[in-house]
This record gives sequence, structure tokens and C-alpha cells, in this order.
Amino acid sequence: MSIAKIGVIGAGLMGNGIAHAALLSGFQVTLIDAFEAALPKAVATMTKNMDRQVTKGTITAEARDAALKSLVTGSDFALLRGADLIIEAAPEREELKAEIYRTLAPVLGPDTILASNTSSIPITRLATLSGRPDKFIGMHFFNPVPMMKLMEIIRGIATSDATFAAVHAVAEKLGKTVAAAEDAPGFIVNRILCPMINEAIFILHEGTGTVAAIDAGLKLGANHPMGPLELADFVGLDTLLAVMRVLHEGLGEDKYRPCPLLVKYVNAGWLGRKSGRGFYDYTVTPPRPTC
Repeated sequence: MSIAKIGVIGAGLMGNGIAHAALLSGFQVTLIDAFEAALPKAVATMTKNMDRQVTKGTITAEARDAALKSLVTGSDFALLRGADLIIEAAPEREELKAEIYRTLAPVLGPDTILASNTSSIPITRLATLSGRPDKFIGMHFFNPVPMMKLMEIIRGIATSDATFAAVHAVAEKLGKTVAAAEDAPGFIVNRILCPMINEAIFILHEGTGTVAAIDAGLKLGANHPMGPLELADFVGLDTLLAVMRVLHEGLGEDKYRPCPLLVKYVNAGWLGRKSGRGFYDYTVTPPRPTC
């Protein structure tokens, strides 16, 4: 099937980025969020980021204006009626995603594809909750979406070939390189990345190294563009914890146990950049380690 209209559920960091990338790739986009106040902030963020792209010469002012004119926002799921593809980009809570799928069901057309941007929850399980497993698929984008070139596409056990082909074509139009992953906890990237970050937190927790030493070690010793603790703050410590819990539950091995310090930070509301504090304090410039 040919996809022209895309719905995005969730106007947070990931949903905003997905909408941004889709608009600049020529899709009509409807961005939905249950919290009306999130929508003008999302549009302002998109506009600011597109303005930056215009300044850098990566897009034209005409392309920016055309993209923003193709955007519809609102809190009513009825606005998604007629969408060819709907991408759910809600937080990593299975019960929340299930509620979204139940609310969404009446507005879905017979051929509408439903995708989740989940970074770890099994696609087959979400597909069953959606009530349309043949037209359900995982589209795991990476942050920041407009710049990151990878997309993991994950089929559930019942995902049809037509659904996979249509979503693969969307990924190519978005300029993404596709990594097709099996439906296993964490898929490919997070199965490797999140335990590495979690181990860095254990090293901090045990007093083996400081925040500065751990991040410098991986940046200078392994040529990583960001240290693991800096990256954890960028991703969001709540998101990291959710992924680690899925890995621990799904794979049952102690090596996937979330570090107690990670749990403590999330309980304290220290979620990283988005909360202003995590392994770094973002109320000062440049950010400084909190321990």
C-alpha cells in the first residue's frame, strides 16, 4: 500500500522528532497528545529545529514552510481518521499503550497500519493488544530522530509481508537505514547498548570510577562520541530503567538487573536532561557531574 498520511501519537521528544522527519519527507502528519498544552510546545520545538536547519542550509525556507503547513495537531483521536500509518510514541508502559490502542480502534480504517516506537516491549504482545496483529509492527526510531540514520523494524509473529513492505518503504522515504530485528527483548541496539550503560552505572555505584572518569574512559578509550552516563541522561533514565526491566523480565538473567543507583535516581525524579538533573546537573553551563 502507498502511505501518504501519517498519524503520530505522543508529542514528547520522540513523537515530536518523528513528526518533524515525516513532514520534511513530504508526508501529511497529524500529531496527537492527550495533553493539549504539549502541542504548542511541540510545534514551537519543530519550528525552532527547522529554522536551525534553514540556517545551516540543510533545508530551504520553502521546505520548512510547506512542512509546517502539512501538520495538524489535536487531542482527539478522531483526527487520525483516514491515516494510512499511525505511529504510537507513548512512554514505555505497556498498560498505557494498551489503553491507547483500545481508544484508537474505532477510528482505524481496515487497511491502516499501526506501529509502535517501543524500544523494548515485545511487538507480538503489543500486536495482540492492538486487535490487528497482521497490520501491527515495530518502528524503533533513535533520538534525535531527524538526524539519526537508523530505524529498527520489528515484525510480530503475525505481521503481514504487506505491512512490513509498506513500513520499509516509509523508512526509506524518511532517509533511514533499516535494521530488521527479530521480536526479542531489546531488539538489537538496546540489547547491546542498555546493559553497557547499566554496567557503567554499576561502576559508579560501586565507587570504581567517577562520572567524569567513566565518561572520559569510553569517549577517549573506545572512541564513543558520548560517555555512557552522558548518554543515559540524554536518553532519559526512566526510559533506560524501563528497558532494563523488560530485558531482565524477558531474558531472566542477572546481568540485566537494573543497577540500584539507576532505580534510586528515577525514584528521585532525576531523569537526566529532561528533568534538569541526572548524572549531570543541567542547571549550569557546562553541565557538571552530580557525583
